[in-house]
Amino acid sequence: MRRQPQDTGFSLIEVMIAMVISGIAFIGAIGAVQISSGHTRQGALDSRALELAQGRLEVKQSVRWLYLLKDDLDEDGIPETMMKDDGQNPDAMADDGIYTAMLERNGITVVWSVETDRPGPLGSVGMVAIRAVSSYVGQGSPKEVMVATLRANPAFVGQR
Repeated sequence: MRRQPQDTGFSLIEVMIAMVISGIAFIGAIGAVQISSGHTRQGALDSRALELAQGRLEVKQSVRWLYLLKDDLDEDGIPETMMKDDGQNPDAMADDGIYTAMLERNGITVVWSVETDRPGPLGSVGMVAIRAVSSYVGQGSPKEVMVATLRANPAFVGQR
């Protein structure tokens, strides 16, 4: 009588090869998750920078003309920041007609400016250019988001 070999299980070599293949696949999956997580974080930072810049622009578009150079950053109804044209940081030059203010929040620096179309007090100008620039470091390199608009003085009477 002769016994036939039983084919009911895996050999040790087959199990070891399966473990190596599974380990390589698992390491590849971890790398893919890290890469997608980095892209998700970068996308969130991009969106937050755009939101901060756009928010500053919308505030400047919606306030009364007399309050254009005042900023209520915590939205309590009391302006905390007065935009200045004094040549101090972040304003580049004094008396150039560009009023500037700055805010830093969660690693994003927002600099917004109001540029008049002529020198003089805000009530005597016909139009202003409003710009907001968000700067941040994303994926190892500096990035910027800039938004801008024009706004006319509703009470301006005179020649342009």
